[in-house]
Amino acid sequence: MRVQIAKWGNSLGLRVPGGLARDIGLVVGSTVEIEARDHQIVITPTQARLTLADLLKDTTPESYRRVSVDWGPDAGREVVD
Repeated sequence: MRVQIAKWGNSLGLRVPGGLARDIGLVVGSTVEIEARDHQIVITPTQARLTLADLLKDTTPESYRRVSVDWGPDAGREVVD
């Protein structure tokens, strides 16, 4: 499949034809990895999979410390002995 490179700001861009995008599961907002390999441009779809470390990287003990809340007297079966 042949596409034309176009100017996009200070960069160059290309359009991914709809059929090709569907074949590999790309949608608007998808992320891809792009690299030069042996004088070729290789574009690989990525899966944004977060690790637990990614999710907790900005967490500090102060950010998850819970404050006791008085919800009033027990009113039903939530009473725990």
